[in-house]
Amino acid sequence: MGKKTHTQKPNPAAPPARKFPLWWILPTVLLVGLVASVLAINWYSGDEALREADNTPPEMVLIPGGTFWMGRNDGPADEQPAHEVTIAPFSMDVTEVTVGQFAAFVKATGYVTVAERDPDPQKYPDADPFRLKAGSAVFVPMEAPLHGPWVTPYPPWWRYVPGANWRHPEGPKTSVKGKKNYPAVQIAWEDAEAYAKWAGKRLPTEAEWEYAARGGLDRKPYCWGDEAPGVGGKWYANAYQGKFPAEDTGADGFIGLAPVKSFPPNGYGLYDMSGNAWEWCSDWYDPSYYAASPKDNPRGPPAGALMVDGEKQPQRVRRGGSFLCDNDYCRRYVPSARDKNPPDSSANHTGFRCVKDAK
Repeated sequence: MGKKTHTQKPNPAAPPARKFPLWWILPTVLLVGLVASVLAINWYSGDEALREADNTPPEMVLIPGGTFWMGRNDGPADEQPAHEVTIAPFSMDVTEVTVGQFAAFVKATGYVTVAERDPDPQKYPDADPFRLKAGSAVFVPMEAPLHGPWVTPYPPWWRYVPGANWRHPEGPKTSVKGKKNYPAVQIAWEDAEAYAKWAGKRLPTEAEWEYAARGGLDRKPYCWGDEAPGVGGKWYANAYQGKFPAEDTGADGFIGLAPVKSFPPNGYGLYDMSGNAWEWCSDWYDPSYYAASPKDNPRGPPAGALMVDGEKQPQRVRRGGSFLCDNDYCRRYVPSARDKNPPDSSANHTGFRCVKDAK
């Protein structure tokens, strides 16, 4: 028998390639580019906060090194004892970090602040579900007893407001449009730390902060000296006048935050070291730290004290007071006054400024 062979069935002829006209390519590319541009412009213009971005380098001033008396013996327990501290030279931002400066940071990095993130339920297992939404603390004026009793476990003039953050300091219906030169607030400690690293700076130690706030004066009660604010119609800081927490009369010219440089600088040329917005420091908070603080360039305790004023987590130091400080309830706009808050907390009276080591 002959060898069996297989013949391949011929393929049908392939259809001719379709020819597309080339004239449509350029208009299509232009249309896609136009749509993308419109979307980008709409996104950018819709974020009023980023439109306030200011890339001008923040002004800094050299703080000369020296020795000073930190704290006071006639103040609250955590300001005692008064003790001598020696500080090395450093440079400090002349003002609190402004909305414009913080917006430039966010625009460059895409950073999302703590108040813009939903809290982790595992970190706060006992939290009210209402508070497990992105937001922050906002001061609400009201008639209320200064020291209780209150229905809430905390002062009732503080409300957790979903949607409150540095872009919307008092809630979603507020904005920082036109407030480029106001302090950036609703800033948590870790937000301030992130900005400082991006800017090639750091947060001041508590000792550096107080040394700078005193402006070269020795154990004076105020950053500007001895005269109480308002005497003779002279105002040196943005604080609270009137009946707290019901009404700020604005006798100093402002109700709420003021633009930076609205009041005279201290002896080192620093603005708003008293009042306007609280400022974060790098230190952990321990009410008894002064008794053990080293003399030279103290950096604070290695860890924060627990269960201070009922707070379960360790806290970082804040200094300087804010526009809510008054003589009846919160007289913490004086240079020796200490305050603290958890690192992930923010509020519409809390901001920061940065420092650099002197070269």
